[in-house]
Amino acid sequence: MSNPAHRRLVTISIPVLNEEGNIDNLIERLQAVAAANQAFDFEFLVTDNASTDETFALLAAKAATEPRLRVLRFSRNFGFQRSILVNLMNARGDAAIQIDADLQDPPELISDFLQKWQQGYKVVYGIRRRRQENPVINFARKIHYRLINALSEVEVPLDAGDFRLIDRDVIEQLRTYQDGTPYLRGIIASIGYSQIGIPYDRSARTSGTSKFDLLKNISLSIDGICSQSTKPLQYITLFGFSVSALTVLLILIYLAIYLVNYSAETRGFTTLVLLMLISIGLNAAFVGLLGEYIGRIYTTVRGGPTAVIADCIDPIQPRSDNTGGSIP
Repeated sequence: MSNPAHRRLVTISIPVLNEEGNIDNLIERLQAVAAANQAFDFEFLVTDNASTDETFALLAAKAATEPRLRVLRFSRNFGFQRSILVNLMNARGDAAIQIDADLQDPPELISDFLQKWQQGYKVVYGIRRRRQENPVINFARKIHYRLINALSEVEVPLDAGDFRLIDRDVIEQLRTYQDGTPYLRGIIASIGYSQIGIPYDRSARTSGTSKFDLLKNISLSIDGICSQSTKPLQYITLFGFSVSALTVLLILIYLAIYLVNYSAETRGFTTLVLLMLISIGLNAAFVGLLGEYIGRIYTTVRGGPTAVIADCIDPIQPRSDNTGGSIP
């Protein structure tokens, strides 16, 4: 075993929401991971996004016998990405490893993350090689990852979720971002430190239900697109110029036809209706996209805390900061 005075501290960051059925198994597996990596010290930092079940009570009971466990409970549900961000801002470790409480991502892979970290990588992320989900959902997720990567101004890892290790240097860079709707996968990729992926097979959820329905997945995808790039705005501009040029060309063509072969007969009524409907639909989509960007600006400019911590279980009482989290 390494000299305890020289062991580096690693924070295991766990955002939770109504995960009472997974708490016991989660803590046991994290304790096993810590026991298998005695060259490091560990803390288990949980951010509870205002769970309505017995999650917080179970965590409080666990904290009574597990001194490495810290719990921050929010005053309301501030969203998954904000929960992760506040967790990272409160991490005391030289590195933080984010893992979901549902145990679909195997905690045992943390040992491999730590090895890569020791080799000098600042970011180590898990690549979901296979996942036990509906094939349609899997296909949609793959499209999402590739769409984000195609639109992003930096390379974003494909098929990688939030299961990752980030170094303290990356955490400190995250503090400089002011984003009311953060998309951490993209932000971390854009910081630019050395990173590497480790493939793994994602397990099925054994307890509880997923907190991400179709609408929330779509919302996350939109956040990713708007957070990572302004290319969609550029595409809208190019599309507008292209349609305008095509319209002028068609006007000239129809004017020439009218002058050469005038006819009072009304033609193309169905075509005109369809073109109008398509135009209305495209305009609504483009205005909606512009609204997403404007909404993000409004949320960021308005300010306010990233999240409000209502309850804290911590052997060392932290002080509050202006991000809505706490810095030890």
